[in-house]
Formats: sequence, C-alpha cells, structure tokens
Amino acid sequence: MLIFLKFLLAHILGDFVFQSEKWVKDKEEKKVKSTKLYVHIVVHAVLLLLILQFDLQEYWLGFLLIIASHYGIDLLKLYFQKKKTKRIWFFIDQILHVFMLIVATSFYTDFSLSTLNIINEENLLLLIFLLLVVFVAAIIIKLIITQWNPEKKKENDDSLAKAGQYIGILERLFVFTFVVTNHWEAIGFLLAAKSVFRFGDLTSSKDRKLTEYILIGTLLSFGLAILLGVLYLQTLKLLS
Repeated sequence: MLIFLKFLLAHILGDFVFQSEKWVKDKEEKKVKSTKLYVHIVVHAVLLLLILQFDLQEYWLGFLLIIASHYGIDLLKLYFQKKKTKRIWFFIDQILHVFMLIVATSFYTDFSLSTLNIINEENLLLLIFLLLVVFVAAIIIKLIITQWNPEKKKENDDSLAKAGQYIGILERLFVFTFVVTNHWEAIGFLLAAKSVFRFGDLTSSKDRKLTEYILIGTLLSFGLAILLGVLYLQTLKLLS
C-alpha cells in the first residue's frame, strides 16, 4: 500500500498542484505539439524520482510504465475529447491513470483491487443506497411534483442549466451523509441555508404556487434522503 500511495501522491501533485490552467489550455490547443505537455510529463518524472528517493534501480520498470502511460493517456484525452465531453474525459483520464498506478504497484507487491477488498457487502450496500439517493429519489420527486409545476421557462432565464437538478442531488447527498454519521443538527442548518437563499426569489416572485411547489420539492428531497439514511443504517446493522 505504501508504494501505491507514493505513486498516487506524485500523480496528484503533478496533475493538480503543479499544473496551471494555462498549461491545460495550451495542451488542448496544440495537442502533441504543445511544449507544456512535455513539461508536464517532466514534472511528473521529477516528482516520482523525488518521492521514490531516486531509487530507479528497484523501481525503474514502474517509473517507465507510469511516465509512458501518462503521456499516452493524456494524448488520448486531448485528441478524443470535445467541448461537450470534457467533463467525461476528465474522469476517464483520471481512472486510467489510477489504474496504471495499480498495475505499476503490482510489480512490487501483491496489490490489486481484490487486495483492497473493495467488493464486499458493506461497500455494495453503500453504492446501492447512493444510487437510490442520487437517481431513484430524483425520479420519485419528479413523478410527484410534475403534476403541479407552476414554473414556466423564460427566454431570459438567469438560472444555470440543470442547476436545480444538481442542487437536489447535492442536498440529498449531504443529508444522507449527515444521517449516516449521526449529525442530525447539520440537516437543520442545511435546510435553513437553502431557505435563506431561496427567500429572495420567492419574495420577488410573489407567487404562492411557486412557493408551495418549491417547499414540497425541498421537503420531499430532504425526507427521502433521511429515510434512505435510516434504512441504510438499519440494513448495515443486519449485515453485521
């Protein structure tokens, strides 16, 4: 595990700490001809050498694999990502990098996904409930409140695209986390914070139907997240 953490530390420093936004834009514009791409790879190499204490005699194979694969994965992302798919390719890029770190680590120790024991009852249960909180709850809320929906989309609407959807997902994840970690008081704080931010919109609109619509949606979102949090804890007790 120690060697993997060293590889991961070098990756995080190279990709997120010592890489500026200007470098990213230069790589996207010039791709394989970008000097920043090669500077980025050199930075990764130097960081790896420092963290491995220049012990290339033992770690030369892992070092070469990580550096070469990083270059190849970055090129893959640069040539295949489009403006609409940049977010998706960001996650694909990072997943591939971490996978190669795991492969490199396996050269020196018995290290794999099975060693990490990721696929077990507790983790699968958590994954199922997170999917329920994020996706299933959203569909249930939509089915219940769309029969009213007093909001009409305006041409000059100042709200961000799908902002309400993402706000709902985040608030349910927060509430679920607070329930699971037994911080019920934080749910009240979150509800109060959302009410403060929404108060101005509701006051200026002077629309009672809109106020009731938002209130129903908020209470449903919080209520489902609390219910799922409690069910998760009870199910976890049964497993243990």
